Amino acid sequence: MLKEKVTLLSISLPLDEEIPTEKMKRYPEDTLLSEVGELVPDQDIVLVDEAQRLVRRVPFTSLITAIFQEWQKMSAVYQTLLRAVDDAITIVDRDGKVVAWNPKAEDLYETSAEEMIGSQITHRFKEDSVVLMSTMKEGKGVTRHYNQPQQDVHVLINTLPIVIMDRVLGGISVERDITEIVKLNDELTTTTAYIQDLESQIGNKDDTDPFYKIKGRSQALNASITLSKKVAPTDATVLITGESGVGKELFAQAIHKAGPRSNGPFVDLNCGAIPSALFESELFGYEKGAFTGAIKEGKLGKIGTAKGGTLFLDEIGEMPLELQVKLLRVLQEKQYYRVGGNQSIPIDVRILSATNRDLEKMVEEGLFREDLYYRLNVVTIPIPPLRDRNEDIPELVQLFLKEFSIKYRKPVPAIAPEVMVAFMHFPWNGNIRQLRNIIERVMIFTDDNEIKLEQLPKELFRRHSMNQSTIFIDTEKPKVEEKSQIIDALKKTYGNKSAAAKMLNFSRVTLYNKMKKYGL
Repeated sequence: MLKEKVTLLSISLPLDEEIPTEKMKRYPEDTLLSEVGELVPDQDIVLVDEAQRLVRRVPFTSLITAIFQEWQKMSAVYQTLLRAVDDAITIVDRDGKVVAWNPKAEDLYETSAEEMIGSQITHRFKEDSVVLMSTMKEGKGVTRHYNQPQQDVHVLINTLPIVIMDRVLGGISVERDITEIVKLNDELTTTTAYIQDLESQIGNKDDTDPFYKIKGRSQALNASITLSKKVAPTDATVLITGESGVGKELFAQAIHKAGPRSNGPFVDLNCGAIPSALFESELFGYEKGAFTGAIKEGKLGKIGTAKGGTLFLDEIGEMPLELQVKLLRVLQEKQYYRVGGNQSIPIDVRILSATNRDLEKMVEEGLFREDLYYRLNVVTIPIPPLRDRNEDIPELVQLFLKEFSIKYRKPVPAIAPEVMVAFMHFPWNGNIRQLRNIIERVMIFTDDNEIKLEQLPKELFRRHSMNQSTIFIDTEKPKVEEKSQIIDALKKTYGNKSAAAKMLNFSRVTLYNKMKKYGL
């Protein structure tokens, strides 16, 4: 078993009066094996207590045996770690000779460990592209440094020198493959420019496709758009759910434009932004002279303003309970009364609502009326958070760059590869709104033609994990699930087998074999 600490006391023997101790090296009895200094051949160790009394001895042979056993354990951990890490690891000695080259490095550079170990690292790569060599020369490492060690390989690299007693004995590098992200970014930049050129020639597509403003091609987003398109031609009430910043109002506007009331007004009311005392008059309006301070002519109210069109109730979960009763009555009876009025007014609006809260849980806790919930929830459209559709991030970044380049009269800058990697791995708790705000901030402060990592706000990295998304396949589960996971990985990587293999934690050979096995 692996031990955290091995003490000299644990491998010691009782003192033997026949064995002289004068030439033995002395150590306190609580000394760790790792704290032993330079060894003298065949020199035993004697242990002393706090009073400097001789208590035990450690034969030189016992010391060597213990060191050898610990070396075996550490060697096993070392070899296992090299195989387990999902990044390319290279270790070199002080002369730049490769002493470790793990399986991920073999896959990334298509060179076996047998070819690399023992050879100079600069024989395989140009010296100026080997960050590890400069790390050893300068004695300090780098973190998340973008590097292109060869023409078709892009990586983020962490390096550290290996130091013992202030002497650099070698170096270690850990490289994360970002080649596919870099290529995707380059292709998207070119494609986006081409599409934008076509759009300028064709004209505005908003007239023909109400969902045109919703950008992204991910499966999760397309599922929400498909559902929205099915319900849009009806007059059914729709509840749009999703975290703050995912674009719920954009979906509501698209549903309105694709529906039978598209020629009518689209009126939105934020239920969380209006004080309870004013909410009823804001929603239903009021007759002239209804209360002190009221507008002389009265007020139409949001329901009246939306006549013939759509009323969008945003943050419906924030609506006070006493007003939920009145809204329910309006939906049931299809009529309402203005504040201070006694004449019923028939409603002629479609109701769409949205929330970032769990209304079912609120119903259970008595914070939202169950009957109103089912009135509003004829059809629910969940909008996925940005972290569940991160393949859409490059397209959104290009969209916002173009928007703010026009606003601030600046050319559209390029995106450094490591910046796109950071975007792809950030959790985006504020979703698309947060991404848009960061792009605007960067566009304001950048003076270069390229957005670099150091220009991004610090909060972007506070919860940033550089671990690539990995799909772990449980070999005990049915093979049909393994097949579906492979199909899903290929879809997410747009058929790129190298990227799919990395997501699945396979080698490319394994992926090809499994695809052949499942007839993919």
